[in-house]
Amino acid sequence: ALAGDFSNELSAIEALADLTTAPASTSAEGFDSTDQLKAIYFNGLDWKGKPTKVFAWLGLPENPKGRSRGKVPGVVLVHGGGGSAFKLWVQKWNEKGYAAISIAVEGQTDKKQGDAWQSHPWAGPKRSGIYGDSAEPLKDQWMYHAVADAILANSLLRSLPEVDAAKVGIMGISWGGVITSTVMGIDGRFAFAIPVYGCGNLATAANQYGRSLGSSELYQQVWDPMLRLKQAKMPTLWFSWPQDQHFPMDKLAACYASMPGDPMVSLIPGMGHGHGPPWNKPDSYAFADSVLQTGKPWCKQIDDVLENDVFTVSFASSKPLVDAELISTTETGFTGSRNWIESPAELKSTGDSWKASATLPANTTAWFINVHADGLTVSSKFQEKKPSPSDALPAKEKP
Repeated sequence: ALAGDFSNELSAIEALADLTTAPASTSAEGFDSTDQLKAIYFNGLDWKGKPTKVFAWLGLPENPKGRSRGKVPGVVLVHGGGGSAFKLWVQKWNEKGYAAISIAVEGQTDKKQGDAWQSHPWAGPKRSGIYGDSAEPLKDQWMYHAVADAILANSLLRSLPEVDAAKVGIMGISWGGVITSTVMGIDGRFAFAIPVYGCGNLATAANQYGRSLGSSELYQQVWDPMLRLKQAKMPTLWFSWPQDQHFPMDKLAACYASMPGDPMVSLIPGMGHGHGPPWNKPDSYAFADSVLQTGKPWCKQIDDVLENDVFTVSFASSKPLVDAELISTTETGFTGSRNWIESPAELKSTGDSWKASATLPANTTAWFINVHADGLTVSSKFQEKKPSPSDALPAKEKP
């Protein structure tokens, strides 16, 4: 049992929700900025007694679709490990009619020095492995500053006269997904959230995350996003792929199961882990559009039934679904290291809803059904049979 008293740390994290005043910002010199797309610095929190700034790209749509009058929606974009504030990611959202701010959460700019991003003079902490700075005071830790940076970016974006403050969401990839999963339970102002790959509940993951966090009281009692996801009431798209080597499907599923409402899941076999795969697919943009236009995702799972090895899922969808497939495995152990098989599923329209069904292959250990519309993918909730003790040996991790 974990016995530490972390009430002060928990209170300090909750207090980050109070960062609702837009931080001061200035243009960043020496970058290829335009009137619509600017490199900026905005003020972060003090680190070890010194002021910090956050480098970001901030862009507004040039010709908002159907929005010649009125305000535009917005999105805060948070990169993953090895990334930075990506100008291209901002441009992709701008093309969809959104204002966007992509932030650099390790004190870097988007200019390279050799293989590494250049640091700027006002940098705060860099990420140290997997919560590797947990022995530092909380307010000196990287995750504390990364979460604060995302909340401050929200406050900055919402303050712009061109932006509809009620329609600002957040999307984060990999470590940015961990940050997004954390921020969702702290800053309730976000209209939608899209954590990609990254999630919480990692202390028992059968990979490097579990090895690093299994004995970390600070992670388990203070930083695990699962501690706050029940407070995250915004529509959320959990976006990943079954072969992900970093963030396992069972941990992702525990996160969305702990949320209120109807989180949407999209698990795309073979998608790959990186910044490009999710931002080059249409799913995040279609999800955000639907939430902001209708108040809910365009598709949601209503229920599922497993009877005599036939798995049936009901979906409510505002777009016509075109096909369905069963994604399943007969292997055990870490989900990213298992072999996942795709097989056809039957799809039927029943008035306002759709039913997808498939017979599970013999010895299936985990599965879900994907349905498609307009090049978009929606997944049923991840299902797993509890292994018997003799089955519980983990599959070998891939290098």
